[in-house]
This record gives sequence, C-alpha cells and structure tokens, in this order.
Amino acid sequence: MTTMSRRDEIECWLTDMDGVLVHENRAIPGSAELLRQWADQGTEFLVLTNNSIFTPRDLSARLRASGLEVPEHRIWTSALATADFLRSQMPGGSAFVVGEAGLTTALHEAGFIMTESDPDYVVVGETRHYSFDALTKAIRLIGKGARFIATNPDATGPSMEGVLPATGRSRR
Repeated sequence: MTTMSRRDEIECWLTDMDGVLVHENRAIPGSAELLRQWADQGTEFLVLTNNSIFTPRDLSARLRASGLEVPEHRIWTSALATADFLRSQMPGGSAFVVGEAGLTTALHEAGFIMTESDPDYVVVGETRHYSFDALTKAIRLIGKGARFIATNPDATGPSMEGVLPATGRSRR
C-alpha cells in the first residue's frame, strides 16, 4: 500500500493547538495554510488542547486573532473531555471545581451542579488564580470521600515568564 492510498483512507485529522498551531499567540509557520487546505478540501479535523481555562469559543477567537480560522465546534479541550467522562460516570452529579470558565461551562453543559457541600467530585483544572482557600477546601472534600479528578496530568505549563503550576503531579 502506498502512502497516498493510506492518506486517502484518513477520516479525520487530530492536531494539538499550543506548540503545533500557535506559540504564545503567534501562528506557527504553515499552520494557516494547513487549516485552509483542510477547509477547502472538506477534510474533517479536530484541534485538541489540554488547556481547561478557556471555552472553545474563547479559543476560536484567540486562534482567529493569530490568523488561524478554527470554528469552535472543531476544538476539543481537556475541560470538555473531563465533563464528558464525568457525565458517563455519574449523570447529573455534583462537583466542587477549582478552575475557570472553560471548565465550569463544560461541567454545567454536561448537567453537573457546582457545590461546596458534599460533592461527588473535586475537579481541578488550570487557573491563573489558584487560591489557598479553594485548594484547602478541595483537599478536605476529597478527605470526606469526593472523588478527585484533574483535567490533565501536566504538573507544569509554559508561559513567557517561565513555568506555571498545572493540575498533575511531578514525575520526579
């Protein structure tokens, strides 16, 4: 089988966002042309990100500002994956959330109730404002039996100033 015949069998392309399509809000060379080619050819694709801070609408606007056209329905975030997983585990459940709009919106849309009182889950996503009080509450709720879920396994994330805390644990 030739490479070309294998490519003809591809139903959908998956690509990461940060570091593949954009870097620090700048399009990576060739990414705009690739996205345009997929759109022109009617090729299905999905942009993936482990960033749980923003909604797909926010990320679509961010990409557009970088010169990349990606409709929000073609963006799948770790917040959406987390919400989908939790809905499959406990439809209509409850959660205490440490995170931002991308995560809380995804959980609300999945039918979850946000609560600080006896939640089924403690869900930790990335945030630009980690709160000692929120983390303390999360630890105590987990101690009382809430199941702990993190939106991704990364212990740190990149920024222009250096690494930032993320949601996972160090592998050292």
